[in-house]
Amino acid sequence: MITLSPEEQKHLELVQSFAREAVAPAAASWTRGQSPEPQIMAAAAELGLFRLQVPAEDGGLGASFSLKAAACQALAAADFGLAMSLVNTHNVAAKLAAHGSTALKKKHLPALLWGQAHACTALTEPQAGSDVAAMQTRAVKSAGGWVLDGEKSWITNARNASTAIVYAQCGDVSTSRTIGAFLVDLTAPECRRSSIRSDFAQSSTGTGGFRMSCLHLPEENLLVAPGEAFRAIMAELNGARAYVAAMCCGMLDSALEIVSGYGKSRSSFGRALAEHQMWRLQVAEAETTLAAAQGLAAQAAAAIDAGSDAQLISAQAKIFAVQACKTHLPAMLHAMGAEGLNPEHPFARHVGAAQIAGLVDGSTEMLLERVAKLSRHASLHKRS
Repeated sequence: MITLSPEEQKHLELVQSFAREAVAPAAASWTRGQSPEPQIMAAAAELGLFRLQVPAEDGGLGASFSLKAAACQALAAADFGLAMSLVNTHNVAAKLAAHGSTALKKKHLPALLWGQAHACTALTEPQAGSDVAAMQTRAVKSAGGWVLDGEKSWITNARNASTAIVYAQCGDVSTSRTIGAFLVDLTAPECRRSSIRSDFAQSSTGTGGFRMSCLHLPEENLLVAPGEAFRAIMAELNGARAYVAAMCCGMLDSALEIVSGYGKSRSSFGRALAEHQMWRLQVAEAETTLAAAQGLAAQAAAAIDAGSDAQLISAQAKIFAVQACKTHLPAMLHAMGAEGLNPEHPFARHVGAAQIAGLVDGSTEMLLERVAKLSRHASLHKRS
């Protein structure tokens, strides 16, 4: 389990109650295309979920990464999409607090910190996903600022966001060293937004895209300069992989909680389901896998809080937690029988979310390559 201070543990318990009592009952309607209600966002703001890692001097809580990961886990137990939406707005607020000018922070931070506006981080493009350096969005220097042109797609919160941190190529040659990060007002007329629909309902995630055409930005909207932005992306992706791993743990944990209760109350052939060996062994296997996934997620969170190199452990945590969900969530749905398909239960949306988790912030295949390079390759290199 993720380690927290006593004060942070009390905060987490409030988040868990919110997820259980407010998010879970509403989440079924979000799979049918409805969006999270304003009161959900207001309650999330009151709990400080948009302010967790924002410094106190900027109106935040100055909390640990571990608390953020644990909060994501609690929220994803009820709805993965909402957890992704909330943490993405939080991440933009934290980055703006760290890199923005006083004027930019005054203009944008209050609405973000109090859930009155959504925000997104825009990396992915139609022809550039995990290969960040291949992005085609361009930022050209102009008098007093920059002009941005390009398209972003498959972006969490883009459907509803008013503010985005957009990564763009700032040079004539596309390399990782020429990428910069810009604060963009998505309500500008030069931005055209679009929704993205898929077979997995993503209403609570707000997945969408946008195109920028000759969008003029003042100089101060360059938050992270070329040469620094790519390193920032890599560090942020380590954090994202760690909290996505925690979110997967939350989904599997909630499934097991429901299945365990059902196994005690539902009878089959004159005995409770839990008394049938084959039934309880598959549940025990899922419980064991969950414990291992939680351990990896906790190690990744601790490494990030310590400022250690988290590339390897965050990749391993995400790989293992995603695979745990892909393997055991369908099995837990099956263990419920037809009851598992009842919309009041999260099984179907968790199964869909596990597929999404395997793609965001680095696909499983890409992360396996990273593990190969950072573990065996590194140890072999040291021995040679």
